[in-house]
Amino acid sequence: MAMTVDGGIATFLDLTHHEQSTLQVTGVHGHYPAQTHVPAHQHDCYHLLYAAEGLMRVEADSGEWLLPPTTAVWLRPQTDHAFFTYSQVRAHGLFIKAEISNHLADQDAVLHVSPLLRELIIALSQDTFTPPTLSRRHQLLSELLLEELQQQQPLPCYLPWPADPAMAQVCDALTANLSHSFTANDWADRLAMSSKSFHRHFERSTGMTFGRWRQQCRLLHSLPMLLDDAPIVSVALTCGYDSHSAYSVAFKKHFGVSPSSFVAATRQA
Repeated sequence: MAMTVDGGIATFLDLTHHEQSTLQVTGVHGHYPAQTHVPAHQHDCYHLLYAAEGLMRVEADSGEWLLPPTTAVWLRPQTDHAFFTYSQVRAHGLFIKAEISNHLADQDAVLHVSPLLRELIIALSQDTFTPPTLSRRHQLLSELLLEELQQQQPLPCYLPWPADPAMAQVCDALTANLSHSFTANDWADRLAMSSKSFHRHFERSTGMTFGRWRQQCRLLHSLPMLLDDAPIVSVALTCGYDSHSAYSVAFKKHFGVSPSSFVAATRQA
C-alpha cells in the first residue's frame, strides 16, 4: 500500500505498527489517481488487497491479476508484488498473521468479494495512521473475516507468467499485441521446436494450454478498455476477436456476465 504519489510513482506508508501488531488482522486504506504505479514490495504476512473503486492490475513473479471492484487478490507472505491503477482507485489492504492463516488457501489468487466481505474489509482497514488496538468488536470482525474468506473460490482473473525465457517471449508478444495472429504452430516454427514440444513446454511453464492462455490474456486486458467506455465492437477487434458476438460469448463464458453487465456492475460497486 502507498500514501503519496509523485509523478505517477507511489511512496510507501510506514506499516511498522501493522507489521509489529499482535492482532490477527490489521488494515490500511488509500486513494490512488489513475496511472499510478506502486513499485514491487512484500509483506511478512498474508495480504488481501481490495479496490473498492476503480480497476487495478497486480503483478507478481508468478503472474498478474486484474481486479475489478467485486474482487480482491490474496497474496502469500513474502510475495513480491507491484500494482498499477487504470483509473482512480480506492484501495484497502489487510494484513493477516501468517501463523494463524495456514487453514486458508496457500496460493496467490483472486477472490470474489461478497457484500459481507466488502464491509468487513472496509471496517478492518480504518486504522491507517494509528496503531490498531484490540477490542471485542475488532476480534469478532477478524474472526468473521477469516470465516468468510474460506467461503470464497478463486476467480479466473489470473494470468500466469512463465519462467521459461522462450515461453515468456511468446507471452510478451501476445500481451503487447492482443490481436496477434500467430498460431501455436507459428510460434513453434519461430522457436525451432516441433508443435508437440511447443505445446508441452508452454503448458508446463504456465499451467495452461496456449489457446486458453491467449484467450485469458485477451479477456483480462479488455477490461480496462471496457471501463474506459470504448465501444464493445472496438474492444473485440483490438483484442483479436472477429466480431462483437464472438467476444461477448467468450467474455460471458469466462466471467459469467456479458461485457455490458460487467461494466454496469463495476460502476455500481
